[in-house]
Amino acid sequence: MRTKVGLWIDHRKAIVVAVNEKGEDIKEIISEVEKQPRRSGDSPLKGAYESHQVPADDSLQRTFTGELNIYYDAVIAYIRDAESILIFGPGEAKDELKKRLEENKLGGHVVGIETVDKMTDHQIAAKIRQH
Repeated sequence: MRTKVGLWIDHRKAIVVAVNEKGEDIKEIISEVEKQPRRSGDSPLKGAYESHQVPADDSLQRTFTGELNIYYDAVIAYIRDAESILIFGPGEAKDELKKRLEENKLGGHVVGIETVDKMTDHQIAAKIRQH
């Protein structure tokens, strides 16, 4: 059975639409990723400031990247058996997912990447049927 998958993705959620001869299946995968990490702690202007109170930027970035990888792995697990994959979304997540798919030897299944703004589930499904 030929399954075509299209997904709209950003860092917060992915809407996956799988279309085959039996019909279509829509799944939403929510990310547990916090927003892009920022340093927190007391500001020198507001009170005491000691460098050990503030986590290092690289440790925050590693945490953020690790959470994104877990999220991308969940998306990949859901779309692994697709014959063709169309990826679209507003930001960097679509390119990051494509790179992750290539690392999992699924890059050949990607038929396109497009930059689009928010879309409804039905718009995503229609776009996949047209492709």
